[in-house]
Amino acid sequence: MQALLSFVLTGLLLLSCVGAQADVYQDVNRLVGAAEWSKAQTQAQEHLKTRPTDPQMRLLLSRIQDGLGQTALAMDTLQALTQSYPELPEPHNNLAVLLARQNRYAEALVQLQDAVRARPDYGTALENLGDVYIALAIEAYQNASRSAAQQSRVTSKRLAAEQLLKSSAP
Repeated sequence: MQALLSFVLTGLLLLSCVGAQADVYQDVNRLVGAAEWSKAQTQAQEHLKTRPTDPQMRLLLSRIQDGLGQTALAMDTLQALTQSYPELPEPHNNLAVLLARQNRYAEALVQLQDAVRARPDYGTALENLGDVYIALAIEAYQNASRSAAQQSRVTSKRLAAEQLLKSSAP
């Protein structure tokens, strides 16, 4: 589940950048890596004033918003990105991560399916998809244990699924 709960920045270079343009992405990425969220946000927003549709910077901005604890705003940014650029898998994947963090697994599942549809070989989304399926299985086993005559068998399956999910964390 750790891969799912870690906010994914893989595949961030959505467009090729050259010269000074590339420097702003490097600078913002460096600030994000150093958890200098306010500085990163200022630079990202400054860039977006002149290029408001830049998907790479909008993706970075969502990461910054999440780092600042503005998860709802980050989700809004990612949702807008999925609408503007449905062919990009990263916004779908990252939105799924935030949804899963809130235990909104059914919604996360839809976003991950969209990410994999956009890029069938996107390993991170495929791994996260597996994690969400395990989380959904755990929920199903918890619900089943409330009403099942074979509670010990259901509990055993739930515990095995939980262990599997824990063992997938790095």
